Amino acid sequence: MALKTKEQYLESLRKLNLKVYMMGEKIENPVDHPIIRPSVNSVAMTYELAQDPEYEDLMTATSSITGKKINRFTHLHQSTDDLIKKVKMLRLMGQKTAACFQRCVGMDAINALDSTLVEMDQALGTEYHKRFIKFVEYMQENDLTVDGAMTDPKGDRGLPPHKQADPDLFVHVVEKREDGIVVRGAKAHQTGCINSHEIIVMPTQTMTEADKDYAVSFAVPTDAEGVFFIYGRQSCDTRKLEGGDIDVGNAQFGGQEALMIFDNVFVPWERVFMCGEYQFSGMLVERFAGYHRQSYGGCKVGVGDVLIGAAALAADYNGVAKASHIKDKLIEMIHLNETLYSCGIACSAEGTKSASGNYLIDMLLANVCKQNVTRFPYEIARLAEDIAGGLMVTMPSEKDFRHPEIGKYVEKYLKGRADVPTEHRIRILRLIENLTLGTAAVGYRTESMHGAGSPQAQRIMISRQGNLEAKKELAKVIAGIK
Repeated sequence: MALKTKEQYLESLRKLNLKVYMMGEKIENPVDHPIIRPSVNSVAMTYELAQDPEYEDLMTATSSITGKKINRFTHLHQSTDDLIKKVKMLRLMGQKTAACFQRCVGMDAINALDSTLVEMDQALGTEYHKRFIKFVEYMQENDLTVDGAMTDPKGDRGLPPHKQADPDLFVHVVEKREDGIVVRGAKAHQTGCINSHEIIVMPTQTMTEADKDYAVSFAVPTDAEGVFFIYGRQSCDTRKLEGGDIDVGNAQFGGQEALMIFDNVFVPWERVFMCGEYQFSGMLVERFAGYHRQSYGGCKVGVGDVLIGAAALAADYNGVAKASHIKDKLIEMIHLNETLYSCGIACSAEGTKSASGNYLIDMLLANVCKQNVTRFPYEIARLAEDIAGGLMVTMPSEKDFRHPEIGKYVEKYLKGRADVPTEHRIRILRLIENLTLGTAAVGYRTESMHGAGSPQAQRIMISRQGNLEAKKELAKVIAGIK
């Protein structure tokens, strides 16, 4: 089956026996729940576009394992061209959904593991990579959506895992058996996990020997025994329960985050990719973070394209499109958005071949990319809110607009340009609200800050990768200092 259709993907989710809780209740049918369904639609778009000949070059690739045509979200990058196409694919997905489409984390996880495990096997004499490649082949052949689970709750940030008052605040091995391991703990902020078929768990930070039980990586199905999910709240999420589509802003697509619990979960050895090899935990974390920081140079740019377009439409509908300050703000939004894209392309073009044969991004430029993402979307959002005007957050509801008695007053007094229907103006303002303040803000504004690591995490990596000593030597030569 190397490529699933959208319909096959939806049907495969319905066959899973997921344990999902939301607002204190167990959700029996997550796929069709009105709050969850927009996020399912976002993932489904990764399958739909892969079937479209117009987007085949970006959305599909040739497997380095089987030689078959596969979805690019399951691909191990084999060249800088693959890295560049990844960024372009993510921008396209952002443009098509204006939301988080959730499949990036699994793609970034398998690429980080591929190179790390080869180097670990070579150094320590382990044989994890063979197991891992079998899993990736299974993932590719069945076109699976895989959740990459890295972030632990962490508890007291001032203490390492083994010194926490509660040892379960980091995922860890609690038992080793002849046939596998038993793990316990949780992963937080898990993007798209309920819309995934499999979970790849990775350590959340560099571990020491004292924390070797926490240096663990493995894969389990999302409906494995002992795995369950507690759905995360998003701003304005219950608007999806109201029956209309205007107040949601983006009624078709959305993102998804959840708290993922591992309550004594058994993992067979063939699904274990790291178990106590703490020496390579840091490499895995840094490579995953690097790939994921590259991703933001695509996905956030695509969503930014939609937000810029919405702001320009709001200016049109308000009758101020010709004002010089409006034009200047739109230019600034485009400038910031394309700068993010430039960083994503640059760290891809400067990629290098790893020991496993797959390609690593340029780590310094990937971290510069994400550092910019922690800033520029906030300014793009601010400018969009400026152009939209205060009505964006004071409008009456869709029910008022549709009301047989008072609707005519909403229609009359929320009019902008005479030749633009009031409903069009309301819809575009709600879309801007959704992207900057509502449910999509999780996948645009706030995730731009904390996704793939907080701003300080990137600054630490920029410090490590910046090669300041070499720059000092350059200055000495020019200055004539011997």
